[in-house]
Amino acid sequence: MSGGNPKSIIDDGAMGVAQWVAVLVTVGLNALDGFDVLSISFASPGIARDWGIDKAILGWVLSMELLGMAAGSLLLGGVADKIGRRPTILGCLVAMAAGMIGAAYAHSVSALLPWRLLTGLGIGGTLAAINAAAAELSNRRYRSFAMALMVIGYPIGGVIGGVFVQKLLASGSWHAVFVAGGWVTAAFLPIVWRLLPESVAFLDRRRAPGALEEVNRVLARLGHSPAEALSESESPAKRHSIADILRPGLLATTVLITFAYFAHITSFYFLIKWVPKIVVDMGFAPQTAAGALTWVSLGGAIGGALFGLLATRTGVKPLTVGALLGGALMIVWFGRGAADLASLKEMLAIAGLFTNAAIAGLYLLFAQVFPTHVRATGTGFAIGIGRGGAALAPVIAGYLFRAGFALETVAVIMACGSLLAAVVLLALKVRDGEELARTGPAAARGAR
Repeated sequence: MSGGNPKSIIDDGAMGVAQWVAVLVTVGLNALDGFDVLSISFASPGIARDWGIDKAILGWVLSMELLGMAAGSLLLGGVADKIGRRPTILGCLVAMAAGMIGAAYAHSVSALLPWRLLTGLGIGGTLAAINAAAAELSNRRYRSFAMALMVIGYPIGGVIGGVFVQKLLASGSWHAVFVAGGWVTAAFLPIVWRLLPESVAFLDRRRAPGALEEVNRVLARLGHSPAEALSESESPAKRHSIADILRPGLLATTVLITFAYFAHITSFYFLIKWVPKIVVDMGFAPQTAAGALTWVSLGGAIGGALFGLLATRTGVKPLTVGALLGGALMIVWFGRGAADLASLKEMLAIAGLFTNAAIAGLYLLFAQVFPTHVRATGTGFAIGIGRGGAALAPVIAGYLFRAGFALETVAVIMACGSLLAAVVLLALKVRDGEELARTGPAAARGAR
């Protein structure tokens, strides 16, 4: 028996096994992103030792894939809204695999940087596309939980990668970290091809020739009855433009949530990028430093999962603000140091819990405030601007260290990003993106 329109079938229907599998694929992709981003952090002590570079230059090495992520999110988020989430992800995986393998065979900073830039381009596009895919492949009841699952893939990748990298560094060089990352990335290509369908919401809104038949093929694959007709939608000419998120109906939302993400990610990447080098400078071995970063990721996975469970019972915005404040406090605490390695690991795990819970909240807010036709574009814009700023975090910290500032002072300065993000979110009026798209600029102005 036929159902209603595609949107209501997905939103109001049961969450089938194939949908959960697709969500788990996005979790795996985010885990892959987590490992690929952290790979340079794992490798940085060895790179600094082998090439004799100081902390200021190392800051640029640590930041390069973040610049690529910024460009990838800005450029490829829009591509995902034009050609689809699935083909964008597949193309980005190819770029990521090539970048990782290329980095493994680099023998100088100038040779390494372009490969890290390419890796970042792929990661940035993947992040924008999987955020939209996870939201659109989930029903209304479990969407927040599915999104939180997707987000905790990042620290899970850090945990698994950290354990794996400790063994690699114990028996090999930092080059092996990138080789392993490249092959694992390539292995995801057939997984995505087989298990991650295009989102029904994208196919429904694109309205290409044969769209209803294509929608019904995906619905059948997900275990749902066929749709009777496509959902009501605006004309195609109004879709797929970055200008949509900068118009009066969404401008205030775009500016606020982008700045909040920018500010918090700056604090987050100070922690992620500098922990291994700081721990090595404390006198510990490089494999121990990788283990310390693993505790950040472990805490992050727990924080993201807890956030997802709590978000099914309370508002996303107040939870996110609380997580941001907790993250700022924990970064300051990290800057005060620890008496021993066990205390340091505990501190880093708690810091990871709060900082990654805040990221989970921001990703959930992306899915809530941006309508389907610009969801990947809006997410990509926010991630792109945010990651552009985050690219400055390792560089700024590197120059602060070079200038003679102590870790405690640098940590206080870098924690201010999460604090600013919490303040900015207080001004954000959260409304469902689809409702905002329907009611238009006048209603949006009233919501501010």
